[in-house]
Amino acid sequence: MSILVTGAQGFIGKNLIAELRNRNYSDIMEFDKATDPELLVRYCKTARVVFHLAGVNRPKEISEFVAGNVDFTSQLLSTLKKCTNNCPVIVTSSIQADLDNPYGNSKKASEGLLINYREDSSVRVLIFRLPNVYGKWCKPFYNNVIATFCHQITRGLPIKINDPETSVNLVYIDDVVNELIKAIEPSYSQSDPYYQIPKSYSKSLQSIADLLYEFSENRQNMNISDMSDEFTNKLYSTYLSYLPHHNFSYFPKTHENPKGSFTELIRTLDRGQVSVNISKPGITKGNHWHHTKNEKFIVVSGKGVIRFRKLNHEEIIEYKVSATKLEIVDIPPGYTHNIQNTGSVDLVTIMWANECFDPSNPDTHHLKV
Repeated sequence: MSILVTGAQGFIGKNLIAELRNRNYSDIMEFDKATDPELLVRYCKTARVVFHLAGVNRPKEISEFVAGNVDFTSQLLSTLKKCTNNCPVIVTSSIQADLDNPYGNSKKASEGLLINYREDSSVRVLIFRLPNVYGKWCKPFYNNVIATFCHQITRGLPIKINDPETSVNLVYIDDVVNELIKAIEPSYSQSDPYYQIPKSYSKSLQSIADLLYEFSENRQNMNISDMSDEFTNKLYSTYLSYLPHHNFSYFPKTHENPKGSFTELIRTLDRGQVSVNISKPGITKGNHWHHTKNEKFIVVSGKGVIRFRKLNHEEIIEYKVSATKLEIVDIPPGYTHNIQNTGSVDLVTIMWANECFDPSNPDTHHLKV
C-alpha cells in the first residue's frame, strides 16, 4: 500500500512513520515543507491512503495560519482531484477548531474544505480533533507543556506554572498513532466526520509537574513510581526521552566492605525492592531470619551454596547455585539462612525482597545456620 504522509517531519508524523514501518508498510511517501513541491503531484497519483498531518500552529506571522493550514489543505485536495485519486484522507485537526482565534479559525476552515471534498467526491475523510498530544520527539517551548516541563526538569531548570489548577486534556502519541493506523481499514468507524482518540487524560498542571519531579527524585532514592497507572507509565516514558545525552546513567549507593558489597537498585511502595549482592570468594553472608520479610535470590555470576535451617530444628537444607543454570531460590520467613561463595571469583546475586528495607524496623534477626 502506498501511503502519503504530509507533515512527515513533525511530531506526529515521525511517530506515525516509525510505527508504519514497524508494521511492514514500506511504500511511504514523506512530504514536508522542505520537500520539492513538484513531488506532491507524483505522490497524489499513487497514494492509496493519505495521512494529512501538515499544519502550522506557532508561526512568526498570523497570516501563516491560513497559508499552512487552509491553503495547503486546498492544494492537497485539488491535487488529489486532478489525479482522480479517491483514496481515503485521514486528517489530524485540533480541538481549538471550536475556538475563535486565528489558529482555531484556520483549522475550522481547513476542516470545512475536507468536509466539502468528502461530500463532492464521496471520499472517506476522517478528521481527528486532537487535544494536547504528548510523548517522545515533541519539541519543547513550542506548543506542548509536557515537552517543555520534561526538557526543563531533566536539566535542573525551573518551570513556571501560572495557575496550578489549570486542567489540560491529553492524549499519548502511541495511542494517537495506533488509532490513525486503525483508521486505514474501511470498517473503521466513529461519529462521522469527527473522530477522537479513545484514551485521554485530564490532568492539572500541578499534578503533571509533581509526577515529573517525582521521576527526577527517583534517581536519588531508587524509587519506582506506580507504573500500574496508565498515565504515570506513559508520562515516565516521555520524561526519559528528554534526558540529555550525557545523563542517561546514574550511580546507585553501594555499601562496601572486605566481604563484598550490597547495592539497592529499585525501591517500590507496593512491590518491594531489588538489590545486587556481591560476595568475595570464600565469604558467607546472612545468618539471619525474618518474621514477615521474604526474598528471592538468583545468582548471575560465580557459584555458591544457599543454606537454610528452620528455627528450633537441626536439619540444614542446601541449594547449590551458579550462573551456569539460572535458578530462583525463595527465602521463606522463619528460616535462618546464608549464602556462601564457593568459587574463585565474585559471587553476584540479584535479590528481591517483598518489603523495602526500613532501618527502624529491619525484621532481620541474627542466628547462625
